[in-house]
Amino acid sequence: MSKKTRPYLIIIIVVVIAVIILFPKFGHIFTGSNDDPGSLPASGPRALNVDAIVLKPERLIEIINSSGTLLPDEEVELSFEASGKLVNLYFDEGTRVKKGQLLAKINDKPLQAQLLKLQAQKKLAEEREFRQRSLLSRDAISQESYDQVVTELQSIEADIKLIEARIAETELRAPFDGVIGLRYVSEGAFVNVNTRIARLIKNDPLKIEFAIPERYSGEIKPGNPIKFTVDGVTDTLIANVYAVEPMVDIRTRNIVVRARYCNPRERIKPGRFVAIQLELTEIPDALSIPTEALIPEMEGDRAFVYRDGRAESIYVSTGLRTEDMIQIRSGLQAGDTVVTTGILQIRQGMPLVIDNIK
Repeated sequence: MSKKTRPYLIIIIVVVIAVIILFPKFGHIFTGSNDDPGSLPASGPRALNVDAIVLKPERLIEIINSSGTLLPDEEVELSFEASGKLVNLYFDEGTRVKKGQLLAKINDKPLQAQLLKLQAQKKLAEEREFRQRSLLSRDAISQESYDQVVTELQSIEADIKLIEARIAETELRAPFDGVIGLRYVSEGAFVNVNTRIARLIKNDPLKIEFAIPERYSGEIKPGNPIKFTVDGVTDTLIANVYAVEPMVDIRTRNIVVRARYCNPRERIKPGRFVAIQLELTEIPDALSIPTEALIPEMEGDRAFVYRDGRAESIYVSTGLRTEDMIQIRSGLQAGDTVVTTGILQIRQGMPLVIDNIK
């Protein structure tokens, strides 16, 4: 190597060494990167922002929402038991009537005439029976002769009762207290057993008929209170269950229930739609989580708990379910912080940041 090239070689070597030493600190000037190697984050998953709740014992009630129909306590289509000409109507449409009140009458003159005839025959038969009894007491006639007279009298009395029953069939009377509706016939019309005269309704109390799923059939019993609302009525009304259908409907898989509501001043009319809320099981100190916090799997149900800044998967056993909450029987304890959002993104051990906590 010549003496002229030696200084240049030394300079090149010094420059290379300097570049090697200084590049880690100033390499970003040449690469265009502003990242400082000393400031790079540690490798691993980023923290996930979630919401959570702190478990504490609370009152949990199983509520069923259903719909039903208001029915009158009693309702009947009024009609006669006999056929004939309608001669009198004794009611006004839409008025209140009492049990046993005469409402309508059909022609009974032929029956009244038969009754008078039988009553006259009965009087003669009674006199004959009296004379025969006197003769029998003195052994003037045989027992057989007296028995024939008694039988004749009893036959006439039976005929009288039959005619009186037929006359009663010509009268239409109210079977219970209630409000009579619109009439469907006029005086002078010929009516029979299939002719509707009017409708009689008893509106106090009212019945509420509704259906619930078959799985609740063993939980609802007579005496259970229900809440219901009716359009146009601002108050929430209370009724009590009084009867449960003993068989599940095989078509709908529901069971029919009836409740009774005292209808003061008959302000609510039957036939209306009602929205029903029925409270069944009540647990005063249940641990429960929102339904969206539970993860159902083949191995069992589980939930994520926030512990030491990370997610921990816990298998749980559940109990009572409502529309938005699920009872936790085991696996979690009061004070645990249960994650309620981002469930599908969370993995075991993932770092978490809680935004909102309840």
